[in-house]
Amino acid sequence: MKTFSISQIQRELHHLHDFDILEIVDKKKDAVKGYFLDIQYKDIVEKLIEQKRKDELSSFIGLWKDRDISTESLRENAWKK
Repeated sequence: MKTFSISQIQRELHHLHDFDILEIVDKKKDAVKGYFLDIQYKDIVEKLIEQKRKDELSSFIGLWKDRDISTESLRENAWKK
C-alpha cells in the first residue's frame, strides 16, 4: 500500500490509476484521512457496510427485546414521578 499526502494527490492525480489501495495522510497533522480503493473492491466494501448496519440495528433491538413496554406502563411510570 502506498501513502500519499493530500497535496500530492492534488498535484499528481494520475497516481490514482497506478494503485489499488492508497492511504491518504495529512502531513501537517500527521493523521490518516482515509483510503482510496479501486472500483474492484466496491462489492466487498458495500457488504461490510451493510453488515455493520445490521449489527448496529440488532444491538439496538437487543436493548428493548426483553422489556414489556406498553402505553399503560409508560403512563403508570409517568404518574409515579
